[in-house]
Amino acid sequence: MRIAVILSTYNAPDRLAPTLTGYAAQRDAEFEIIVADDGSTDATRAVIEQAAHAYGIVIRRVWQPDVGFRKCRILNQAALATDADYVIFSDGDCVPRADFVATHAAHARPGRFLSGGYFKLTDETSKKLTPEVVFNGHATNPEWLLANGTPRSAKLGKLRARGWHAKLMNAMTPTRPSWNGHNASCWRSDLLKVNGHDERMAYWAQDREFGERLVNAGITGLQIRYSAICVHINHDRPYKTERSRELNKQIRAETKANRATWTEYGILKTAQRPNSIVTSIESDVVVETFGGSHYRRSAA
Repeated sequence: MRIAVILSTYNAPDRLAPTLTGYAAQRDAEFEIIVADDGSTDATRAVIEQAAHAYGIVIRRVWQPDVGFRKCRILNQAALATDADYVIFSDGDCVPRADFVATHAAHARPGRFLSGGYFKLTDETSKKLTPEVVFNGHATNPEWLLANGTPRSAKLGKLRARGWHAKLMNAMTPTRPSWNGHNASCWRSDLLKVNGHDERMAYWAQDREFGERLVNAGITGLQIRYSAICVHINHDRPYKTERSRELNKQIRAETKANRATWTEYGILKTAQRPNSIVTSIESDVVVETFGGSHYRRSAA
């Protein structure tokens, strides 16, 4: 099974750097890293290039011009930039535990998508995520977190649960599995089946609607929030508005009312699913592959 990890980002190189370190430190998994970049400046590009060379890994950057919030569009373009069988989605401000990718791979099942969990870091702890801290696994270690600005909380149990304990907690949690952009995965063929993310979605739970169409199409969620864990770096969200929330609520209500499995505002701009799906990256999207001592640049 070929796996791609797709990370969304926008002008947050200080948060993307520890996130990429977390993926460089993954154990027992083979995968490719794709950064879905919604129009960041060259500072983000420099962080990606530096990480690729420092850790000896290959990272692909899929970039589009900055004309406002278009996260869903660049996620769709990133999904088209890989031929992986299975895609894991997260954000460029979420540092994964060392077993993150391996856990998603181990739980992948036909007809299912996976819903993982996260733990929010404080601002004080977030500022202490040096490359050494992340690479050595301290960022997801409850004891290190408690000693470095994280208050004691029952939510730390997400990071402590392992093996049978995590499996039991996954089964017991009252939280229903949903598609959360910071930690979720599915088969790429299922993503294409529902036409990817709805590109009308603004900020605020914009990923949920994609998961709701998956469910309508018979692809149900599997809860692994205590097994697949990442920690979320603290930051402000000035782009979070009531207007964007209301827009997204309206689109999700339509999806629910119509039991929609397809959006005409996704990868393909058609009202109905065609008999055969032929997709290609949009002309304004640039794909760069970093790794080793050089990089390759190509306009898609």
